[in-house]
Amino acid sequence: MFGPEGPGLRELAVQALSSVEHGYDLLAPKFDRTPFRTPEAVLDATASALRRMGPFDAGLDLCCGTGAGTGVLGRVCAGSVTGVDFSAGMLAVARERAGSAGPPVAWVRADARALPFRPVFDLVVSFGAFGHFLPRELPGLFAQVHSVLRPGGRFVFPVVAPPRPGSLGYAALLGFDAVMRVRNAVWRPPFVMYYRTFRFGEVRRELARAGFEVEFHALPELGRRRDGSPRVRLIVARRPEA
Repeated sequence: MFGPEGPGLRELAVQALSSVEHGYDLLAPKFDRTPFRTPEAVLDATASALRRMGPFDAGLDLCCGTGAGTGVLGRVCAGSVTGVDFSAGMLAVARERAGSAGPPVAWVRADARALPFRPVFDLVVSFGAFGHFLPRELPGLFAQVHSVLRPGGRFVFPVVAPPRPGSLGYAALLGFDAVMRVRNAVWRPPFVMYYRTFRFGEVRRELARAGFEVEFHALPELGRRRDGSPRVRLIVARRPEA
């Protein structure tokens, strides 16, 4: 699963026994060489969909990590781009690897549950970060995103269809979440990372409660499952004009 330039078993073990913030500080230099980074195919498909929705001026990458999402924003935003994350290590890598093309990028260290911005963004994106939030935290998280969007602004993120019950992928995610629950029951500080807690129906309801108008768009570039349903959907939550 990891290439020779990725983190070793000992490094992953140290990360897993740390807090989420410190764990990502440790992993940051090698994060882009792990399977945890959002695949380029997902980033490209999202950028294509956003171009059809735009134009956009100011964009925010929520939980930006090493900057994969800020690269997407750089392709679709004409004004400014901001990346926000609570890991100083991830932000340092993002700043170092940022390209010079596109609008200027500002890197801000902050918790997504307490964003230090006014409603100045037309577009907020996020990639692969929601497993770090417990279900009870979603209302506050979505309220924060709503508060930093201008009227008419959009909160957009891809969601991969879950594995079928009984499949190897389903068993793997179930096992991972079980291990994390045991780890967090016996070890402090907790490391919140769950794959099966971010459920489509619950997310839709919480976005609506936060005041968003919610739409779903298939990303056809990423294929369909055997039953014809899309492998990846793009959730588009729009803050109403009024």
